[in-house]
Amino acid sequence: MPQTQAPGGPIMRLFQVQAEPGCGAELVEKFATTSAKVVQDEPGNEGYFFGQGVASDDDYVVFASIWRDLEAIKHRFGEDWQKSFLPPGYEALIKECSVRHIDLSAGWHVDIET
Repeated sequence: MPQTQAPGGPIMRLFQVQAEPGCGAELVEKFATTSAKVVQDEPGNEGYFFGQGVASDDDYVVFASIWRDLEAIKHRFGEDWQKSFLPPGYEALIKECSVRHIDLSAGWHVDIET
């Protein structure tokens, strides 16, 4: 069986949540404060964004952080890097959640206006 090479980066860590009914907006508020503090100023973190579904999908929320490479993610989250990291106070707002890691190296593009 051929060996797969570890992705070189950048890597997006995508935290997807189905919030408890009516808790989407509160969870987004936590993303803006608590989740932001988990990643910002961490070595290898190149930014983050978050958002909430619209209309009938408003209990779906995501928090995405962009990392230089997989090693930076492992450095921040340790041995449990493939598991969801839930700061205190999140459990009551979440019906179900998952975390995925997406290799962006093949399709990374940024337009910067000067």
